[in-house]
Amino acid sequence: MQTLAQLQTGELAGATRVKLSCGLTQVPSEIFDLADTLEILDLSSNHLTHLPADFARLRNLRIAFFSDNDFEEFPRVLGQLPRLEMIGFKACQIRHMAEDALPPTTRWLILTDNQLTALPASIGACTRMQKLMLAGNHLTQLPQELAHCQNLELLRISANQLTHVPEWLFTLPRLSWLAISGNPCHHPPAATTDLPQIAWPDLTLEEQLGEGASGIISRAFWQKQAESGQEVAVKVFKGEVTSDGLPQDEMQACLRAGAHPNLVQVLGKLDQHPAQKQGLVFELIPAGYRNLGGSPSFDSCTRDVYAPGTTFTLAEALSISGGVASAVAHLHAQGISHGDLYAHNTLVNAAGHALFGDFGAATVYDRANTALAQALEQLEVRAFGCLLEDLLNHLAPEDCAQESAQQLLHLKNDCLQPDVKNRPTFAAITERIAAVARTVVSQ
Repeated sequence: MQTLAQLQTGELAGATRVKLSCGLTQVPSEIFDLADTLEILDLSSNHLTHLPADFARLRNLRIAFFSDNDFEEFPRVLGQLPRLEMIGFKACQIRHMAEDALPPTTRWLILTDNQLTALPASIGACTRMQKLMLAGNHLTQLPQELAHCQNLELLRISANQLTHVPEWLFTLPRLSWLAISGNPCHHPPAATTDLPQIAWPDLTLEEQLGEGASGIISRAFWQKQAESGQEVAVKVFKGEVTSDGLPQDEMQACLRAGAHPNLVQVLGKLDQHPAQKQGLVFELIPAGYRNLGGSPSFDSCTRDVYAPGTTFTLAEALSISGGVASAVAHLHAQGISHGDLYAHNTLVNAAGHALFGDFGAATVYDRANTALAQALEQLEVRAFGCLLEDLLNHLAPEDCAQESAQQLLHLKNDCLQPDVKNRPTFAAITERIAAVARTVVSQ
């Protein structure tokens, strides 16, 4: 992060990236001295309420973040920027967006946790849109024009006031990651679980293992009554709306998921937290597991990234893809759409065993609604196709020409086909991968 003094003294001349968080109430005029070079601007966590007309001078700006500011209207001047493709206004107070406010070049738009009641019809002109994050607003419907965004891949519309989900949404050829829980139109069946309540005093917290948008995960020792204790992982929810939706919806999906060898196992619900926070207790993941991939970058937008030199043997690709497909087939059998089927939410060990988790974007649905159940599964099949494509793109060179690899390639193409209704089910995917694995073992 740079300082305002550096900007004002000219020390940032020629900069391509600038990040300022210093209580700004207006955009410093010196920013416009960087108009020829500035590509990424982050003015998050200030007190901005508007952008000046001069902002249109930033003709090379590609990425702009204004989260945690005091905007009540989406700045119309952004619509004049010819190269702007990623825009973030998370946790502001935006109530209105004018018809000409969005640049048609937009690929990634973050409006999580605002007060929008409607989207402009002009959003349909953003035909490059791939990632649209709208959780935690007051939207009652989606504009029909959004159907023109045929490149849309990730959509977060949880925790709104949507009265229905339009049928055209499930025909978008590239939509792969969807979160729709927490809306009036969404009536999930009641959770049925016999998981125990685990009292906070019975847990001794140790080091923090990680922190996500919805909560903090820590290692803990669980002292069971009249039994020896065990090491566990405890997730305490923050209770705030996240980029994916509401923590209580994540909790419901976790509890409903049940046991599966390729799912991170929930042991119980947290009880008697001193701050009355909700939480879950999980089995501690054994040592030796690592993230299969990294989260998407600015450039990759919706696709995970992998460290240079990453390779998978055919046996590893079969084990990982088969385990994930089996886990997701199990989830849909329980009426759960994961919504975030990604390599970065998958842990693997040296043997290629996969553990799938993170239910922050999950949607619990009624399987009796067969049309919705089929639509959600076929949509998620495309997300699996992307993961399988990643594995095949990093396949060890000596395995690429094998017939078994070609069979996985055909499966990947079936999962990614734009005709949504012709994609295979997860049950069929699991069986096809198992058949390929049997062939490899027999050779």
